[in-house]
Amino acid sequence: MTVVPSYFIDFLRNIRLTDSQVDDCKKGHKILRERLHNDENLKDIIVDSFLQGSYRRATAIRPFEEKRKSDVDIIVVTKLNRDKVTPQQALEKFRPFLEKYYKGKYKSQGRSWGIELSYVDLDLVPTSAPSEAVAQIIKSASVQTDQTIEETRDWKLSLSWRPGGFGVSTAANDKAANEQWRSEALWIPDRDAHIWEKTHPLAQIEATQRKNADCNGHYVNVVKCLKWWRMTQRPKPKYPKSYPLEHLCCLNCSNGIKSVAYGIVSVLETIRDRYREDAARKRTPCIPDHGVPEHAVLGRVAGEDFAAFHNHITEAATLARRAFDEEDLRKSVILWRELFGDRFPEPQPKKDDDGGESPNKDGGYTPRNNVSIIGGGRFAL
Repeated sequence: MTVVPSYFIDFLRNIRLTDSQVDDCKKGHKILRERLHNDENLKDIIVDSFLQGSYRRATAIRPFEEKRKSDVDIIVVTKLNRDKVTPQQALEKFRPFLEKYYKGKYKSQGRSWGIELSYVDLDLVPTSAPSEAVAQIIKSASVQTDQTIEETRDWKLSLSWRPGGFGVSTAANDKAANEQWRSEALWIPDRDAHIWEKTHPLAQIEATQRKNADCNGHYVNVVKCLKWWRMTQRPKPKYPKSYPLEHLCCLNCSNGIKSVAYGIVSVLETIRDRYREDAARKRTPCIPDHGVPEHAVLGRVAGEDFAAFHNHITEAATLARRAFDEEDLRKSVILWRELFGDRFPEPQPKKDDDGGESPNKDGGYTPRNNVSIIGGGRFAL
């Protein structure tokens, strides 16, 4: 591989959320959560709330074209008993709150409420009654933190975890709570299907953190790159995208990767090879979700769409391998730009002795020798 890390650092800087977008996300979810916990009609039925989704998992990318705002998902854990309250009733309990604080800015989304603000989109997701043990860990600092797993590399889903270290908790308490949350999913109301469905966002967050650690901190950046490719270069068919695409990355990224570039090649080639027969038969593979094995992650994807998606993956895998193996830096960068588009940086020209630009003897350009410095500590090199 000839592409030095600075090219991918610059690319990731161009596609990740900007500092102002991160600030907007934090502002939006903090205000919403404070209002929920202080609302007279809701505070008695709310256990707590926490962040989930790509923002929390550090796999969010910058909005593109018509989508100009970031979005944040907030899980609201309630005491509602799904045996006594219908999905419709559960969701409707939040309408007076939304009328009070977000009148004209909210809409029903089947299993949640969408809130569209001028600076961020919020997804309010009610869930029903957990056990006392699960309620305990939901109130823990490890769940309540608003930092992403990229910002807290030592994060662990545990009663004793604290930002920057661990607090006081017995090993027995930690073990019991850990076993309980793993075995107990939350339940989400599906207004359209008139049923409560299992969901396990904590398992998704923990799986992402574990995979990122196994991949030397590169995994979340691999996901961001491939989400960008899917959104900007191969937007059709519509599905799979977003979390299902991320889940495929988790299953198919090799552990121990030493670079984002190799992680991309690993994911694309493994998906290509593992699901070749499914695509040939126009059959959607059955892939269980983290924590809820009976939930098929690709359940919304038609066989024809998966076959078309697999064709895109196959083409991308060939191109990524060529870019990774190319020994000439300029040619390698051009291939990566062909894969990811013009947000991937152009080859940098060599500076001659007078400070001007000059090609090398092969007509290309010399690699950048210095690594780009990025503030905020958000990149794994």
